[in-house]
This record gives sequence, C-alpha cells and structure tokens, in this order.
Amino acid sequence: MPDADPARATAREAIALLTGATGFTEHRPPPRPLPPDGPLGWSGYDAARERASARTGEEESVVYGTGVVGDRACVLLSFEFGFLGGSLGRNTGDRLVAAYGLALTRRLPLVALVATGGSRMQEGMVALTQLQRVAAASTRLRAAGLPQIAVVRDPTTGGGWATVGAGADVVLALPGAQVGFAGSRVRPPDADPYAYSAEGQFAAGQVDAVVPADELAATVTQWLRALGPHEDLPAAPVPRALPTAGAEPTAGASTGSAAGAGTEAASGTGSAAGTGSAAGGGAVAPLPGTGREAVARARDPRRPRAEAYLADYFAVRLPLHGDRSGATDPGLLCGLGLRADEQPVAYVAQCGTPTRPAGYRAAARTIRLADRLGVPVLTLVDTPGAANDAEAERAGAGAAIADTFAAIAAARVPVTTLVMGEGGSGGALALAAPENTHVTVDSYFSVIAPELAAAILKRPPSETGATADQLRLRPQDLVELGFALSIVG
Repeated sequence: MPDADPARATAREAIALLTGATGFTEHRPPPRPLPPDGPLGWSGYDAARERASARTGEEESVVYGTGVVGDRACVLLSFEFGFLGGSLGRNTGDRLVAAYGLALTRRLPLVALVATGGSRMQEGMVALTQLQRVAAASTRLRAAGLPQIAVVRDPTTGGGWATVGAGADVVLALPGAQVGFAGSRVRPPDADPYAYSAEGQFAAGQVDAVVPADELAATVTQWLRALGPHEDLPAAPVPRALPTAGAEPTAGASTGSAAGAGTEAASGTGSAAGTGSAAGGGAVAPLPGTGREAVARARDPRRPRAEAYLADYFAVRLPLHGDRSGATDPGLLCGLGLRADEQPVAYVAQCGTPTRPAGYRAAARTIRLADRLGVPVLTLVDTPGAANDAEAERAGAGAAIADTFAAIAAARVPVTTLVMGEGGSGGALALAAPENTHVTVDSYFSVIAPELAAAILKRPPSETGATADQLRLRPQDLVELGFALSIVG
C-alpha cells in the first residue's frame, strides 16, 4: 500500500490491504459492449470512460474475484473510485451480480470494499435499475445462508451505500470516510457533516465498527471465522457462574471444575436445588432463603454483569452495533464471538439497565442473522424491565419487544439463555429461550417487580417482602415451576 490515505486507496490497493500481494484471483463477466456513448447516447460519455480507464488502468468501476483473507477463502469485490467516481452503470451491475453469483456458486462469503458516488447519471435509468439487480443478487446470497461483509471507504454514498454497503450483514468503516445516502453535492447546505461520516454513522447505529486500516485484515478474518458458512454447530454451552466480588465462602459448599458446572447446567441433570461451581472453582453462594433476598442479591452492585460473563465466555468478541434504524442502546450488547475452541456463538446480553427499543431491535437483528447463518445463540438476561418512559413509547417499545419475541420463537438454531441478574417481566422474557433457560443463584425472574406488585395490590411497603415470596421468583422457584432447567453456581 502506498502512503496515501487507505480510505482513498484504489480498488486493487484495497484488496491487497486484506489479502496481501498474491492473495487475489480476478474474474470478469462475459463482455457486453455498450452502444456508442452509452444507452442514452450521452455526448462525450465514451471519451470520459476512455480517460477513466487510462487514468486507473481499469475497464470498469468494480474489480472482483476470489481471494484469501487470513486463512479464509472468500469472494472480494472492490470499487475503483477513480473510474467515474466509482459509479454504477450497466457494466458495473454485470460485475456486481457476477460477484454475488460467484459467491453463491462456490458457497463463499462475500466481502465488498465500497467507494462509490452512486448511480452513473450518463446512463440514466439504466444505471439506476442496477440497484434492483444488486439487491436481488444480495437476497439470493442471503437466502443461501452465506454472509456478506461490507467495508465502506471514502466516499460511500448514494445507491452503492444503500445496497452493497448498508445491505450487508456486517458493516465496517474506515476512519474518516464519508458515508451516507446523500453525497456532498446533493445534501442540504446546512447539513451536519458528522452525520455523513463513518463515525457519525457508527453513533447512529448504522455501522458496526470503525476499523483502522492496519487492523482491517485481522478484523475481517475474525468476522469470516465467526460468520462461516457453518454446518451443524452445537448449542451454545451454558456459561459458568461468576462469583460476586467480596462474597464470603459458604461452609460445606461443593466446588469443582468450571467445565463440569457448565456440563451439568447444559444437560439439566443436576438437582433443582443444587448449584454448580463458581468460576475457577471458587466459593459457591447459597440459594436465597426468601424472595426479598433473591431480589436484593440480583440488585447487588458487586454482582458480575454481562461484560464480565462475555469476557469469561469468549476468546474473541465481534460487536454488532445499533438497530439499523438510527439508534443504539448501550445497555444491551450484541455480536458474534469465538470461544477458545473456535466455536462461533452469537450473543445478546442485557447489562442490568432498562432495555430500550433500539436494544430489542438490535437483539432481533442479531438473532435473525445467527439463525440464517446457522450460528447458535446465547442470551444473557439482566434487566429490571423494558424502558417505559415516553421516549421509549414513541420509539416503538411494544413493537420492538414483539419483534424480539418473534425472533426467538422463529429461530431454528439452538438458543441458550442464562438469567444472571434481574428478570424483569416481559422485557426480560423476550430474550429467554423457551425450554433452555438457566439461572444463577444471584438472579430472580418475576412477572412484575415486588414493589410494583405491592403497590398495585394496595399493600403497604412493609409487605413487599411477603409479596416477593408470593411471586415465587427465587432461582429454586423458577426450576420448580418449570421455567428454568437448572441453577448454575
């Protein structure tokens, strides 16, 4: 790579950034000559194409073929912005459709390195309709269970962003790239430029990660390992329990290997009232004696949260960021990860805060992606409930929760759930796997928070504890009621 800005690299330089100098075999579709000056007879179009070809050494604005990124074979397509602004014409469409078709035929993932100004105006509607062809080719690849990764470079605007870029399963961006549907010459003069940047699109939940050029090859390699394609992957193992910071050892408590605890939890063969081992064979906490104690322990700020569980569970994590509708929820973590044995698992993890509509939409997006690619899912439940403020209602809380329920219900891949904190009503249940939910000793699950239940029943605050007992929300209650398969640690 030359010393120039990688976001403005040529098509072949962008490919080499991922594959190295010898890791790419170019393909070309059968030639299909255009009429003189293109389908519209646009005066000077042929001359403009000739100048673009002489300047870049390319015949069109897209180069595609097969390559190896890290240790993963894939189909790569790369836009040459120096060729008429990377615009899409009929011959560009031929190349893009051929690239998707090559990935489909060879059952390989597709990696698109995008830098385009959109449709080529010199070809009019013939150019614009290439977006429909590209969308159809992408849909065929998606239906075949093959992943698509887009790396958006500078600039990525117009129809190229709205199809090849934003339509990918995972969207990565190079720092400082201009990214947006509206190009710089057609957006409102007072528009905030940050909204059209890689960083702004990340903040709005439209880009999964902004990746420096020197980290791009390693990042794409990890994504290819996680996304597959895969066949017949086993269910995600139940995470081992993590101890609460400062917890005192319990006299007579059994200890053992973390792997053994996970096996017992996954099989459901352990005693309903028994517990597995804590992480690293540490102290095992006793089960809560009352409903009030169960709630207090789940709300203990020293209790390990989702971040700790994910760090313990995965060797590599690859976040999926945002709901693709303009919002994010920092209280819900989504993505794919690789365990120490390289098994990929998709994860959706609540972080102990009220989950917002954007979080549920991101969760549904992650679950459906995993289901399409055959990747098992792990959900970590920990929320006092869905966000219930006016902003959440305006953002479609009900519809977002409903969509998450539907994503779990429709999943063909196995979904494993660990409740490791608060299980607050439907906002938590939306992420719970029917018939494969497990609970930790410092968790609870309830149809409603005991304080709210007491208030609805017009009971004094002094009866909140008794109400919690009536709700039967303790871990052992959840197993006895048939909601949970086992208690972990």
